[in-house]
Amino acid sequence: MHFAANFWWLIFPLGGAIGGGVRAIAAANERRAERRMERYRLKQQTKIAIAEASGRGRNTKDSNRREVIKLLAEHDRTDARWLDYEVDIAKLLDFPSMTDMRNPLTVAFHKAKRQADLLRPERPEDLLEDRAAQLDYRDAVHEYVVAFEVAETEAIRRRRSDFSDDDQDRLARAQHLLQLAQDAAASPQERQNAYTRASKELDGLIVLPAPTRAAIERRIAAAIEA
Repeated sequence: MHFAANFWWLIFPLGGAIGGGVRAIAAANERRAERRMERYRLKQQTKIAIAEASGRGRNTKDSNRREVIKLLAEHDRTDARWLDYEVDIAKLLDFPSMTDMRNPLTVAFHKAKRQADLLRPERPEDLLEDRAAQLDYRDAVHEYVVAFEVAETEAIRRRRSDFSDDDQDRLARAQHLLQLAQDAAASPQERQNAYTRASKELDGLIVLPAPTRAAIERRIAAAIEA
């Protein structure tokens, strides 16, 4: 009390200093609070960015998987369309250029098929981690489909027009004989004779791919032995 009574006048200069100190402390506390809030905001933004990136990664992987599955289905559909010419002898002889390896369009189709078969994965998952391989397979399948459609369109347009009248008659006889060779009502001897005669009719007319010829001979042999 004695000090306060004698030195009351110090209140004014000390009061300003104390007030400034209080304000400085408050400002420092406010800055620390702002820094904490900024760190918290940055952490939240980082978490959101990581989550979004993870989501995009999952979406990309799912999208790639759907694309590969679609490509495999398109590959299978084209294989099935080609198989029709291998298993249906009547169709094969109606459109002989589809199996005539002297035809450039047929050669291009078979080359595209081999490339697509070479790049085909066993499972869709096999390509999910390799985008370059996936793109190579996509391009190969598209090339295969286009090459087949071009070859088939031309084969349907031309049918047997590339053959002379005599050769067209030979093709028609061969077609009839091959049907007889597979006729269950015919005797084994009749089937054997029909197949032998059909082979002679086709000799020099159509150059069949080895797998196609082997498949036809297996089916005919099975029909003869039945």
